[in-house]
Amino acid sequence: MGVTSFPQEFTCPIAPARMFKALILDSSNLIPKLLPQFIKSITLIQGDGGAGSIEQVNFTEGSQFKHVKHRIDELDKGNLVCKYTMIEGDPLGDKLESIAYEVKFEAATDGGCICKMTSKYITKADFEIKEEDIKEGKDSAIGIYKVVEAYLSENPQVYA
Repeated sequence: MGVTSFPQEFTCPIAPARMFKALILDSSNLIPKLLPQFIKSITLIQGDGGAGSIEQVNFTEGSQFKHVKHRIDELDKGNLVCKYTMIEGDPLGDKLESIAYEVKFEAATDGGCICKMTSKYITKADFEIKEEDIKEGKDSAIGIYKVVEAYLSENPQVYA
C-alpha cells in the first residue's frame, strides 16, 4: 500500500464561510440542484452529518459511475475545514483502497477566499498513481466549485 498526495489551490471571489456552507454543510441539497445532469442525489446513510457520518453520492443514469460513499472524518466549522474519505465506489477500481480529501477555505485579502484541497490516494499493493491518472477527477472537482461560485455570485443572499 502506498500513499500519493496531490495538492491544489485556487482563488474565489466568494467569502470563505459562504463557500464552506454551500460546498460542505449543504452540499447534499445544493449540488444535485445545481448539477442534476450528473448528480441524482446525495444521501446521509449513517450519522448526523458530522465526523463519522457516511454519505452516498448517487450519479444519474448513463453516468460512468453509479455511486460513491464518503466518510466524514473531521468537520471543523470554526476553521472551515472538512476532511473526508471516499471509502466505496467505482472510481476506486481495483487499484485504490480509498481517497482521503482535506478541504480548507481561507480568507483572501479581496474579501473572497482561497480554496485549498489535498487529495491522498491510498493504493492497493504496489500500484503507483500519477497526476495524469487523476486529471479528470481534479477537473471535475474544480468544475463543481466553479458552478457553486457562479450560483453564489448570482444569489448574494444565499448562505449569507
